[in-house]
Amino acid sequence: MRVAVVQMDPEFGDVKRNIERAVSMISSETADLYVLPELALSGYLFESREEAGELAQTPDDPVFEEMAAVARSEAAVVVVGFAEKAGKELFNSSMLLAPDGSRSVYRKIQLFWSEKHVFSPGDAAPHVVECGGARLGMMICFDWIFPEVARSLALQGAQILCHSANLVLPYCQAALVTRCIENRVFAACANRIGKEVRAGRELAFTGMSEIVAPNGDVLVRGTVDREEVLVAEIDPSLADDKSITPENDIFADRRTDLYRL
Repeated sequence: MRVAVVQMDPEFGDVKRNIERAVSMISSETADLYVLPELALSGYLFESREEAGELAQTPDDPVFEEMAAVARSEAAVVVVGFAEKAGKELFNSSMLLAPDGSRSVYRKIQLFWSEKHVFSPGDAAPHVVECGGARLGMMICFDWIFPEVARSLALQGAQILCHSANLVLPYCQAALVTRCIENRVFAACANRIGKEVRAGRELAFTGMSEIVAPNGDVLVRGTVDREEVLVAEIDPSLADDKSITPENDIFADRRTDLYRL
């Protein structure tokens, strides 16, 4: 299976340009799964909830049709981050577009910093989608720091964590290696690059998108400042083996009778 992470620099507020750029980058490499950054359509630093709402979409919005067309024509899965309108609510979401035309949405449950003033926290548990020859679980950016998110997906059978991100902290990429080791899963982390100076703040995004194996090996990692599509060949079934030694299985050995969470 060929997995691609799309490291791009969205232009704040220019949804049309960002979709065109994303589709162009996807079309430059052949893969079975493409993962794009968090809020790839809109940009990140909103002045207000109202501004975010003006740049938000519903999952059936026609703006996704170009990506859906790529998924159909290439028999590939596309995961992309966007601001989601849902009635009066606004979520920081990722959508999985499958080759058969179906769509699945995950709403970020761990909001970072000023996101709490813009978005509502996700209202449903992380879930696994089986398509494209693998079992996929979606995470968004700051979800990485909560081990329960990756663990809950792994316990549901996820083989690949599709991690759309706008990372700014300096240790996120390294921490994702630990998430893969402790759950014996692959991770495809699509981070953005560039800076945004808005709402009285400046954020510099760290790039270094990566694909990580269940043993913690970084199969590919991007630059800090260049748009690029990074591809790795993987065997998703390797994530089904949870053994560390002939006598140790990371799930079978869990002592849920003693844990106090």
